[in-house]
Amino acid sequence: MTGAILVVNAGSSSLKFQIFGIGETGATLIRQIRGQMDGIGLRPHLRATAADGATIIDRAYAPGEIPDLPAAITETGHWLGTLEGLDLRAIGHRVVHGGPDFSAPVLIDEAVLDHLADYEVLAPLHQPNNLAPIRLAMQISPDVPQVACFDTAFHRDHTQVTESYAIPRSYYDEGVRRYGFHGLSYEYIASRLPEIAPDIAQGRVITAHLGSGASMCALKAGRSVDSTMGFTALDGLPMGTRPGQLDPGVVLYLISQRGMSADQVTDLLYRGSGLKALSGVSSDMRELLTSDAPDAAFAIDYFAYRCGLSAGMLAAALGGLDAFVFTAGIGENSAPIRARIAATLGWLGAELDPDANARGATLVSTPASRIALYVIPTDEELMIARHTLALIQEPQQGNPT
Repeated sequence: MTGAILVVNAGSSSLKFQIFGIGETGATLIRQIRGQMDGIGLRPHLRATAADGATIIDRAYAPGEIPDLPAAITETGHWLGTLEGLDLRAIGHRVVHGGPDFSAPVLIDEAVLDHLADYEVLAPLHQPNNLAPIRLAMQISPDVPQVACFDTAFHRDHTQVTESYAIPRSYYDEGVRRYGFHGLSYEYIASRLPEIAPDIAQGRVITAHLGSGASMCALKAGRSVDSTMGFTALDGLPMGTRPGQLDPGVVLYLISQRGMSADQVTDLLYRGSGLKALSGVSSDMRELLTSDAPDAAFAIDYFAYRCGLSAGMLAAALGGLDAFVFTAGIGENSAPIRARIAATLGWLGAELDPDANARGATLVSTPASRIALYVIPTDEELMIARHTLALIQEPQQGNPT
């Protein structure tokens, strides 16, 4: 090994991390450790496993010991510092919003960090948490290069027609446009398709990243041509606590008629909507699938219906459809939801193989299906590690925008 790369993905209540060793040639990455600190502020728990699945640490904390994300970052950093032989060459971070100025991974300095902080208002659930470990690492290990990898970057080749809203052009020029998100996930799927399905990798593919956050992306020859998400991560599909597509007039009504403040509307749209609001039970699809509550069933119906509508929109953007890929937590693990969504694609010629779907096969469509249906696990952390390695090996290129 010639050192290691630490990948960090920080959320509001969890801190995920992985360590990749750099191969002797400097061109390969070997996953060594994966772990996370979850339950921050409630039931903090630090877990990490080696590449072979062996437990390295499994430690619970009292809530007061890890009350917030900075405390989680500090404690996790202290534990990482106890690992023998860890020669850290760089740290790669998932950063949700790159705005109009960052279309590729970038080496982070104070100026870049300040610039990224300007986008916190566009991703209030994610951006502040993404930037927190970067700031702390700058203080603790200022000589270790850090790289920001953006969820918006993969979509930056969209045409202006795709990106634009029907509002005055001056807003587009200042950055009010459709960006799309989950780009690291879609980029990974696009890199896997030539290995898994070379016959359709250059074709027309919809990838559905279905988790607590959910979106779909239209891929043509492995490149993003459109996405369900837009200016922020609120648009498109219904999510765990976010509404997805919403008439802007609803927001105007909440402000003008209900007297809600901007902060109250923000809280409603980011934390109080989606599956949580529809079901009155939970934001977690696993709980909804086991619930007897009628509203839980309604939330599932709504989710599948909106996924079908969005698939039709993206199929139109592609001019047809050759394959549909399920990925992320719900997409990879929920056979019932895959079945529900596949049923909405019947008009496009999709035919699900129930047995293959139940056992979680890679190909879950029948031979007679006119559209191939795949289940492909995503790996955003590996994409971050790849980008980080490439960037620190070519520092002379500076910060691409």
